[in-house]
Amino acid sequence: MNQIPIIDMSMLMGKKPSQNSLNAVAKDIRKACQNHGFFYVSGHGISEQLQFELESVSKQFFELSETEKMKIAMPKAGSAWRGYFPVGNELTSGKPDLKEGIYFGTELTEDHPKVRTKTPLHGKNLFPEYPADMKRIVLEYMEATTKIGHALLRGIALSLALPSNYFEREITQDPFILFRIFHYPGQASQPNTTWGVGEHTDYGLLTILKQDSVGGLQVKVNGNWMDAPPIPNTFVCNLGDMLDRMTGGFYRSTPHRVLNSSDKNRLSFPLFFDPGFDVHVKPIEQIAERQSATEDRWDGEDIYRFDGPYGNYLVNKVSKVFPELFKELS
Repeated sequence: MNQIPIIDMSMLMGKKPSQNSLNAVAKDIRKACQNHGFFYVSGHGISEQLQFELESVSKQFFELSETEKMKIAMPKAGSAWRGYFPVGNELTSGKPDLKEGIYFGTELTEDHPKVRTKTPLHGKNLFPEYPADMKRIVLEYMEATTKIGHALLRGIALSLALPSNYFEREITQDPFILFRIFHYPGQASQPNTTWGVGEHTDYGLLTILKQDSVGGLQVKVNGNWMDAPPIPNTFVCNLGDMLDRMTGGFYRSTPHRVLNSSDKNRLSFPLFFDPGFDVHVKPIEQIAERQSATEDRWDGEDIYRFDGPYGNYLVNKVSKVFPELFKELS
């Protein structure tokens, strides 16, 4: 319980894994989801070269002047909700985060039905002119990490004694994918209450996070905060609110936060693998026990009462993160 487990997911990425190996990884996932709601994965298959390129172009972008970065500012993407935001513009529980970043999503053409109707969070990404390789690298990384999401949900399904294709059949035939690149400035001179991002849970099914070498991620397990330090060539995975909702609290979405107390700049790369935007998220019938809201949930909400398409939940949450932008789009 004092250490977040590392799970070798290579058998989930293989074409013909043995039943014994699938049973073993499902058992490991079940234990991690019940005890922590967080786990590291190795054997994910994403090359270290691609990871290095992603870090490199991200560092180059955040070293640009504010004027250059604002050329792809989020308001320019309109309802697609993509692009750059400066330090302090994103809120957690109403408080500004000490980070800047870029929002990305599935790249859609202008003739896509949801783009034509200006459905929030759908559209084209905004990419900077420099570094020129950022578009290629980001889209390649998103595609590779989305494959990891599908594989991990097969393992999670097995861990719940469900058919391995349960999630893909029911809610992720067309998963809603969001990707972020966050830059947390070094803050050794700042007080230890200046959070890069405050306590929160993620909204959807599964988050797959690449960290750089700086660290600062903390996870709340059984009421106590513990560090989730970087481990080379692994990703940190955690469960979101919709998986918590679907399992009736059998698997919980675990609160986490970031405090970069070093004098180094920190980069992180979370990809959010979520239900389809229009999918009606319902409890899994095979898991009968239903939980109620707990007093220690960070926002005081009862996620088990949510009933509707995932997009409704997501837009409501994101509108609180960027309230000024939401006003412009309303």
